[in-house]
Amino acid sequence: MAYTIEQMKEIPHELIIDELMQDYGQEIVQLMLQYVHQFSLAEDLAQEVFVKCYKALPTFQYNSSIKTWLWRIAINHAKDYLKSWYAKNVAVQQDDLFAKVPTADVEQQVIQKLADAELAREVFALPLKYREVIYLCYYEERTMKDIAEVLQINENTVKTRLRKAKQLLKKRLEAL
Repeated sequence: MAYTIEQMKEIPHELIIDELMQDYGQEIVQLMLQYVHQFSLAEDLAQEVFVKCYKALPTFQYNSSIKTWLWRIAINHAKDYLKSWYAKNVAVQQDDLFAKVPTADVEQQVIQKLADAELAREVFALPLKYREVIYLCYYEERTMKDIAEVLQINENTVKTRLRKAKQLLKKRLEAL
């Protein structure tokens, strides 16, 4: 999305949301997956994020990038869902969280899938504040500044959480 602020104010909201969904839809699903650990639920929450985005677009003040604004909405929505009665009281069936790794050797595929599953399981077991920074840093490849802006915390706090998350992951993986 390469529009100026003035252009965005003139473009119909439907077109902006359509572009956001095309540009960031899969990333938002992956972000939701980091919170809820279930693919179909992550897809549903991502759709809800774009509905919220559509409704809130007239209030967007252009103080940050639209991507950062979208991520903030998504993270808040995921956290709200996790606090909800439904999330706490209704069991959901776990989907396959891990994409297939294309390799020539079947044995290598199995080993890689097991390693990926183990790493993902350990990342998912981290407390949310550490899981967030790991995801945004390594999966989304966001800068420390971007992560701080998205999570609305100090950049040094991001660095501290990332260091602590790595230490926790290292301990957990060494214990296996």
